[in-house]
Amino acid sequence: MTDDRELAWLTAVGQELGLELDTDQEEFTALDELAQQVTANVDQVLTARTLFLVGVASGRAADPSVATHDFAGKLAVLARGWN
Repeated sequence: MTDDRELAWLTAVGQELGLELDTDQEEFTALDELAQQVTANVDQVLTARTLFLVGVASGRAADPSVATHDFAGKLAVLARGWN
Protein backbone atom coordinates (compact mmCIF):
# COMPACT_ATOMS: atom_id res chain seq x y z
CA MET A 1 0.00 0.00 0.00
CA THR A 2 1.75 3.13 -1.13
CA ASP A 3 -1.05 5.67 -0.98
CA ASP A 4 -1.05 7.70 2.26
CA ARG A 5 -4.79 8.34 1.89
CA GLU A 6 -5.48 4.60 1.73
CA LEU A 7 -3.34 3.96 4.80
CA ALA A 8 -5.06 6.79 6.68
CA TRP A 9 -8.49 5.36 5.83
CA LEU A 10 -7.59 1.82 6.87
CA THR A 11 -6.00 3.07 10.09
CA ALA A 12 -9.15 5.06 10.92
CA VAL A 13 -11.36 2.05 10.17
CA GLY A 14 -9.19 -0.15 12.36
CA GLN A 15 -9.42 2.33 15.22
CA GLU A 16 -13.21 2.60 14.90
CA LEU A 17 -13.47 -1.19 15.05
CA GLY A 18 -11.07 -1.49 17.96
CA LEU A 19 -8.48 -3.34 15.90
CA GLU A 20 -4.74 -3.09 15.95
CA LEU A 21 -4.20 -2.75 12.23
CA ASP A 22 -1.41 -4.63 10.53
CA THR A 23 -0.78 -2.74 7.32
CA ASP A 24 1.09 -5.64 5.75
CA GLN A 25 1.32 -5.00 2.02
CA GLU A 26 1.15 -8.72 1.16
CA GLU A 27 -2.11 -9.20 3.00
CA PHE A 28 -3.82 -6.28 1.28
CA THR A 29 -2.41 -7.28 -2.09
CA ALA A 30 -3.91 -10.76 -1.67
CA LEU A 31 -7.30 -9.27 -0.79
CA ASP A 32 -7.12 -6.89 -3.76
CA GLU A 33 -6.37 -9.82 -6.07
CA LEU A 34 -9.29 -11.77 -4.63
CA ALA A 35 -11.62 -8.80 -5.12
CA GLN A 36 -10.52 -8.45 -8.75
CA GLN A 37 -11.04 -12.14 -9.45
CA VAL A 38 -14.48 -12.28 -7.84
CA THR A 39 -15.58 -9.14 -9.67
CA ALA A 40 -14.30 -10.38 -13.03
CA ASN A 41 -15.28 -14.05 -12.84
CA VAL A 42 -18.14 -14.40 -10.39
CA ASP A 43 -20.22 -11.28 -9.72
CA GLN A 44 -19.34 -7.78 -8.56
CA VAL A 45 -22.18 -7.90 -6.02
CA LEU A 46 -20.48 -10.86 -4.32
CA THR A 47 -17.09 -9.18 -3.97
CA ALA A 48 -17.79 -7.37 -0.70
CA ARG A 49 -19.60 -10.39 0.72
CA THR A 50 -16.67 -12.65 -0.14
CA LEU A 51 -14.20 -10.29 1.54
CA PHE A 52 -16.47 -10.16 4.59
CA LEU A 53 -16.44 -13.96 4.82
CA VAL A 54 -12.65 -14.00 4.53
CA GLY A 55 -12.52 -11.54 7.41
CA VAL A 56 -14.84 -13.62 9.57
CA ALA A 57 -12.92 -16.83 8.88
CA SER A 58 -9.56 -15.14 9.38
CA GLY A 59 -10.66 -13.65 12.68
CA ARG A 60 -11.32 -17.15 13.98
CA ALA A 61 -7.86 -18.41 12.98
CA ALA A 62 -4.87 -18.71 15.30
CA ASP A 63 -2.91 -16.28 13.10
CA PRO A 64 -5.38 -14.00 11.31
CA SER A 65 -2.77 -12.38 9.03
CA VAL A 66 -1.54 -15.70 7.70
CA ALA A 67 -5.09 -17.00 7.39
CA THR A 68 -6.21 -13.91 5.45
CA HIS A 69 -3.40 -14.36 2.95
CA ASP A 70 -4.05 -18.10 2.60
CA PHE A 71 -7.84 -17.80 2.31
CA ALA A 72 -7.57 -14.97 -0.21
CA GLY A 73 -5.20 -17.02 -2.37
CA LYS A 74 -7.40 -20.11 -2.29
CA LEU A 75 -10.55 -18.17 -3.11
CA ALA A 76 -8.85 -16.22 -5.91
CA VAL A 77 -8.02 -19.56 -7.56
CA LEU A 78 -11.62 -20.68 -7.06
CA ALA A 79 -12.93 -17.45 -8.58
CA ARG A 80 -10.59 -17.68 -11.59
CA GLY A 81 -12.14 -21.04 -12.50
CA TRP A 82 -15.73 -20.08 -11.72
CA ASN A 83 -18.19 -20.48 -14.57
